Amino acid sequence: MVNPGENNPSVEGIKPPKHNYQRDLEYIIHGLQKRGETPTLLLHACCAPCSSYSIEYLSQFFRITVFYYNPNISPDEEYRHRVAEIKRFVAEFPTKNPVTLIEGPYEPKKFYEFVRGLENEPEGGKRCRKCFELRLAESARVAKELCADFVTTTLTISPMKDAQVLNEVMEEQCQKYGVKRLPTDLKKKGGFKRSTELSAEYNLYRQNFCGCIFSQREAREREARLKKDTEESSAP
Repeated sequence: MVNPGENNPSVEGIKPPKHNYQRDLEYIIHGLQKRGETPTLLLHACCAPCSSYSIEYLSQFFRITVFYYNPNISPDEEYRHRVAEIKRFVAEFPTKNPVTLIEGPYEPKKFYEFVRGLENEPEGGKRCRKCFELRLAESARVAKELCADFVTTTLTISPMKDAQVLNEVMEEQCQKYGVKRLPTDLKKKGGFKRSTELSAEYNLYRQNFCGCIFSQREAREREARLKKDTEESSAP
């Protein structure tokens, strides 16, 4: 008997399965290895912890330029701290193929203008997608400028980020600038767990919020709720 929802995402109450971007990545890597190719990759990086496993894994198959462009991060001291950490990790971490790093401009005003009107959106909503668009558009533009073979982002390693949305936004920007997206869902195959291990091994600064003042606000609210719940549960 044929399932009425099969291959028909429009059937009410039935959602199509999420795309397996890790499988796509493995297919591309298999083809590269078969042909003996080591292409160049522009890797947009959000922070050192997320970059750790991303670099460890992808540098086996690509010559990577890490691109640090995150105008969403606030305040300035937080931005500088994160930049210093990723520079240190790239300098210290041994890789099979060369990895270099370039830092994009720090443009917080551009971020606030880009997300204007979305300040009260929940984390993971429309504001976050706009933030992805801003950062990944610049990444695609720089990839085009550097003639990189592929471009992708470390953001897909986070369990808090939707890999489907990130890959869709990346593809939109790649089509706009005429570059090739590398599909990723770097949290898969134990990627996020490995990033925490590398962070501990290299003593990397691990922040508890994505970067913007809005994510800081939500982090403080989560901590307050957790503290309240803990106090209530431990009360006699």
